[in-house]
Amino acid sequence: MNNLISIKSATLSEDIAQQLTNAIVQGQIPQGSKISEPELAKQYGVSRGPLREAIVKLEGLGLVTRTANVGARVIELNTQDMLDTFTMREALEGMAARLAASKMPSDEINNLYALLDKHQAHLDANQDEHYVQQGGNDDFHLRIIHASGNAKLIRLLTEELYAVIRMYRRHTADQRSDPRQALREHKAILDAIANHEGDLAELLMRRHISRASQLLKQAMEHSSVASRS
Repeated sequence: MNNLISIKSATLSEDIAQQLTNAIVQGQIPQGSKISEPELAKQYGVSRGPLREAIVKLEGLGLVTRTANVGARVIELNTQDMLDTFTMREALEGMAARLAASKMPSDEINNLYALLDKHQAHLDANQDEHYVQQGGNDDFHLRIIHASGNAKLIRLLTEELYAVIRMYRRHTADQRSDPRQALREHKAILDAIANHEGDLAELLMRRHISRASQLLKQAMEHSSVASRS
Protein backbone atom coordinates (compact mmCIF):
# COMPACT_ATOMS: atom_id res chain seq x y z
CA MET A 1 0.00 0.00 0.00
CA ASN A 2 2.75 2.44 -0.85
CA ASN A 3 1.27 4.16 -3.89
CA LEU A 4 -0.80 7.29 -3.35
CA ILE A 5 -4.23 6.89 -4.95
CA SER A 6 -6.07 9.91 -6.29
CA ILE A 7 -9.62 10.23 -4.98
CA LYS A 8 -11.98 12.64 -6.73
CA SER A 9 -15.60 12.51 -5.72
CA ALA A 10 -18.40 14.69 -4.43
CA THR A 11 -18.86 12.13 -1.67
CA LEU A 12 -15.36 11.26 -0.54
CA SER A 13 -16.25 8.42 1.83
CA GLU A 14 -18.31 6.65 -0.86
CA ASP A 15 -15.44 6.89 -3.31
CA ILE A 16 -13.00 5.47 -0.76
CA ALA A 17 -15.46 2.69 0.08
CA GLN A 18 -15.66 1.75 -3.63
CA GLN A 19 -11.89 1.72 -3.95
CA LEU A 20 -11.54 -0.45 -0.85
CA THR A 21 -14.33 -2.78 -1.99
CA ASN A 22 -12.59 -3.40 -5.31
CA ALA A 23 -9.25 -3.96 -3.56
CA ILE A 24 -10.80 -6.54 -1.23
CA VAL A 25 -12.79 -8.32 -3.95
CA GLN A 26 -9.72 -8.56 -6.19
CA GLY A 27 -7.52 -9.80 -3.34
CA GLN A 28 -5.25 -6.76 -3.22
CA ILE A 29 -6.19 -6.45 0.44
CA PRO A 30 -5.98 -10.08 1.63
CA GLN A 31 -8.62 -11.98 3.54
CA GLY A 32 -8.21 -11.68 7.30
CA SER A 33 -5.86 -8.70 7.06
CA LYS A 34 -6.13 -5.90 9.60
CA ILE A 35 -7.41 -2.57 8.34
CA SER A 36 -4.81 0.05 9.22
CA GLU A 37 -6.47 3.46 9.27
CA PRO A 38 -3.19 5.45 9.35
CA GLU A 39 -1.77 3.47 6.43
CA LEU A 40 -4.93 3.76 4.33
CA ALA A 41 -5.34 7.45 5.13
CA LYS A 42 -1.82 8.04 3.86
CA GLN A 43 -2.36 5.89 0.78
CA TYR A 44 -5.57 7.64 -0.25
CA GLY A 45 -4.43 11.08 0.86
CA VAL A 46 -7.46 11.68 3.05
CA SER A 47 -8.22 12.41 6.69
CA ARG A 48 -9.34 9.70 9.11
CA GLY A 49 -12.96 10.94 9.18
CA PRO A 50 -14.09 9.95 5.65
CA LEU A 51 -11.94 6.83 5.85
CA ARG A 52 -13.78 5.69 8.98
CA GLU A 53 -17.10 6.36 7.24
CA ALA A 54 -15.93 4.18 4.34
CA ILE A 55 -14.93 1.35 6.69
CA VAL A 56 -18.36 1.49 8.34
CA LYS A 57 -19.90 1.12 4.87
CA LEU A 58 -17.69 -1.93 4.23
CA GLU A 59 -18.94 -3.42 7.49
CA GLY A 60 -22.48 -2.95 6.17
CA LEU A 61 -21.50 -4.74 2.97
CA GLY A 62 -20.18 -7.67 4.98
CA LEU A 63 -16.60 -7.26 3.76
CA VAL A 64 -15.16 -6.09 7.08
CA THR A 65 -15.74 -7.16 10.68
CA ARG A 66 -14.82 -5.20 13.78
CA THR A 67 -13.78 -6.74 17.10
CA ALA A 68 -13.30 -4.93 20.39
CA ASN A 69 -9.61 -4.29 21.21
CA VAL A 70 -8.62 -5.70 17.81
CA GLY A 71 -10.16 -3.34 15.27
CA ALA A 72 -11.41 -3.92 11.73
CA ARG A 73 -10.35 -6.87 9.60
CA VAL A 74 -11.27 -8.13 6.16
CA ILE A 75 -13.55 -11.16 6.33
CA GLU A 76 -12.24 -14.66 5.68
CA LEU A 77 -14.31 -16.69 3.26
CA ASN A 78 -15.69 -20.01 4.45
CA THR A 79 -17.86 -22.70 2.93
CA GLN A 80 -20.84 -22.43 5.29
CA ASP A 81 -21.12 -18.68 4.86
CA MET A 82 -20.94 -19.13 1.08
CA LEU A 83 -23.74 -21.70 1.13
CA ASP A 84 -25.91 -19.46 3.33
CA THR A 85 -25.24 -16.48 1.07
CA PHE A 86 -25.98 -18.38 -2.14
CA THR A 87 -29.17 -19.88 -0.71
CA MET A 88 -30.45 -16.33 -0.25
CA ARG A 89 -29.10 -15.34 -3.64
CA GLU A 90 -30.86 -18.24 -5.36
CA ALA A 91 -34.27 -17.25 -4.02
CA LEU A 92 -33.85 -13.51 -4.58
CA GLU A 93 -32.30 -13.65 -8.05
CA GLY A 94 -34.88 -16.21 -9.11
CA MET A 95 -37.54 -13.67 -8.16
CA ALA A 96 -35.62 -10.92 -9.98
CA ALA A 97 -35.55 -13.00 -13.18
CA ARG A 98 -39.30 -13.63 -12.92
CA LEU A 99 -40.00 -9.91 -12.54
CA ALA A 100 -37.57 -8.98 -15.33
CA ALA A 101 -39.47 -11.26 -17.71
CA SER A 102 -42.46 -8.95 -17.48
CA LYS A 103 -40.65 -5.63 -17.12
CA MET A 104 -37.40 -5.62 -19.09
CA PRO A 105 -37.74 -3.45 -22.24
CA SER A 106 -36.72 -4.90 -25.58
CA ASP A 107 -33.74 -2.55 -26.01
CA GLU A 108 -32.28 -3.70 -22.70
CA ILE A 109 -32.84 -7.34 -23.67
CA ASN A 110 -30.95 -6.68 -26.90
CA ASN A 111 -28.18 -5.02 -24.90
CA LEU A 112 -27.93 -8.11 -22.72
CA TYR A 113 -27.64 -10.36 -25.77
CA ALA A 114 -24.81 -8.09 -26.93
CA LEU A 115 -23.19 -8.44 -23.49
CA LEU A 116 -23.30 -12.23 -23.75
CA ASP A 117 -21.70 -11.97 -27.19
CA LYS A 118 -18.95 -9.94 -25.53
CA HIS A 119 -18.46 -12.65 -22.90
CA GLN A 120 -18.37 -15.27 -25.68
CA ALA A 121 -15.68 -13.29 -27.49
CA HIS A 122 -13.66 -13.09 -24.26
CA LEU A 123 -13.74 -16.88 -23.86
CA ASP A 124 -12.81 -17.39 -27.51
CA ALA A 125 -9.86 -15.00 -27.25
CA ASN A 126 -8.56 -16.21 -23.87
CA GLN A 127 -8.66 -20.01 -24.05
CA ASP A 128 -11.86 -20.22 -21.95
CA GLU A 129 -10.40 -18.13 -19.14
CA HIS A 130 -13.13 -17.07 -16.71
CA TYR A 131 -14.46 -13.57 -17.14
CA VAL A 132 -13.74 -12.82 -13.48
CA GLN A 133 -13.48 -9.06 -13.56
CA GLN A 134 -17.04 -8.43 -14.67
CA GLY A 135 -18.83 -5.78 -12.68
CA GLY A 136 -21.29 -2.96 -13.14
CA ASN A 137 -22.73 -2.90 -16.66
CA ASP A 138 -20.67 -5.96 -17.60
CA ASP A 139 -22.34 -8.10 -14.94
CA PHE A 140 -25.20 -10.13 -16.44
CA HIS A 141 -26.74 -10.85 -13.04
CA LEU A 142 -26.63 -7.23 -11.91
CA ARG A 143 -28.44 -6.04 -15.02
CA ILE A 144 -31.26 -8.55 -14.47
CA ILE A 145 -31.53 -7.53 -10.82
CA HIS A 146 -32.00 -3.89 -11.80
CA ALA A 147 -34.50 -4.88 -14.51
CA SER A 148 -36.73 -6.42 -11.82
CA GLY A 149 -37.86 -2.92 -10.87
CA ASN A 150 -38.29 -3.97 -7.21
CA ALA A 151 -36.43 -1.41 -5.09
CA LYS A 152 -36.16 -3.57 -1.96
CA LEU A 153 -35.00 -6.60 -3.92
CA ILE A 154 -32.42 -4.46 -5.72
CA ARG A 155 -31.14 -3.06 -2.42
CA LEU A 156 -30.76 -6.49 -0.85
CA LEU A 157 -28.87 -7.93 -3.80
CA THR A 158 -26.76 -4.96 -4.83
CA GLU A 159 -25.93 -3.45 -1.45
CA GLU A 160 -26.07 -6.19 1.15
CA LEU A 161 -24.96 -9.27 -0.80
CA TYR A 162 -23.30 -8.20 -4.04
CA ALA A 163 -19.78 -7.40 -2.80
CA VAL A 164 -19.46 -10.67 -0.88
CA ILE A 165 -20.85 -12.64 -3.84
CA ARG A 166 -18.24 -11.00 -6.09
CA MET A 167 -15.56 -11.91 -3.57
CA TYR A 168 -16.54 -15.59 -3.63
CA ARG A 169 -16.73 -15.61 -7.42
CA ARG A 170 -13.31 -13.99 -7.74
CA HIS A 171 -11.69 -16.16 -5.09
CA THR A 172 -12.50 -19.48 -6.75
CA ALA A 173 -12.75 -18.51 -10.43
CA ASP A 174 -9.51 -20.20 -11.52
CA GLN A 175 -10.58 -23.53 -10.02
CA ARG A 176 -14.04 -23.74 -11.58
CA SER A 177 -14.50 -25.73 -14.75
CA ASP A 178 -16.32 -25.07 -18.01
CA PRO A 179 -17.11 -21.34 -18.11
CA ARG A 180 -18.98 -21.98 -21.36
CA GLN A 181 -21.62 -23.89 -19.40
CA ALA A 182 -22.32 -20.77 -17.34
CA LEU A 183 -22.59 -18.77 -20.56
CA ARG A 184 -25.06 -21.29 -22.01
CA GLU A 185 -27.13 -21.01 -18.84
CA HIS A 186 -27.07 -17.20 -19.08
CA LYS A 187 -28.35 -17.39 -22.65
CA ALA A 188 -31.17 -19.76 -21.66
CA ILE A 189 -32.22 -17.41 -18.84
CA LEU A 190 -32.19 -14.43 -21.19
CA ASP A 191 -34.21 -16.35 -23.80
CA ALA A 192 -36.88 -17.01 -21.16
CA ILE A 193 -36.91 -13.33 -20.18
CA ALA A 194 -37.11 -12.26 -23.83
CA ASN A 195 -40.09 -14.60 -24.32
CA HIS A 196 -41.79 -13.23 -21.16
CA GLU A 197 -41.73 -16.67 -19.54
CA GLY A 198 -41.44 -15.68 -15.91
CA ASP A 199 -41.81 -19.15 -14.40
CA LEU A 200 -39.11 -20.55 -16.67
CA ALA A 201 -36.78 -17.59 -16.11
CA GLU A 202 -37.04 -18.07 -12.33
CA LEU A 203 -36.49 -21.83 -12.56
CA LEU A 204 -33.44 -21.47 -14.80
CA MET A 205 -31.92 -18.73 -12.64
CA ARG A 206 -32.39 -20.77 -9.47
CA ARG A 207 -30.82 -23.84 -11.10
CA HIS A 208 -27.95 -21.71 -12.39
CA ILE A 209 -27.14 -20.28 -8.96
CA SER A 210 -27.60 -23.64 -7.21
CA ARG A 211 -25.10 -25.18 -9.62
CA ALA A 212 -22.72 -22.29 -9.04
CA SER A 213 -22.89 -22.75 -5.27
CA GLN A 214 -22.01 -26.44 -5.57
CA LEU A 215 -19.07 -25.65 -7.84
CA LEU A 216 -17.90 -22.98 -5.41
CA LYS A 217 -18.22 -25.44 -2.53
CA GLN A 218 -16.03 -27.95 -4.36
CA ALA A 219 -13.52 -25.26 -5.29
CA MET A 220 -13.30 -23.94 -1.74
CA GLU A 221 -12.87 -27.43 -0.30
CA HIS A 222 -10.16 -28.16 -2.88
CA SER A 223 -8.42 -24.89 -2.04
CA SER A 224 -8.57 -25.68 1.67
CA VAL A 225 -7.04 -29.13 1.14
CA ALA A 226 -4.34 -27.73 -1.13
CA SER A 227 -3.37 -25.05 1.41
CA ARG A 228 -2.85 -27.71 4.13
CA SER A 229 -0.74 -30.00 1.94
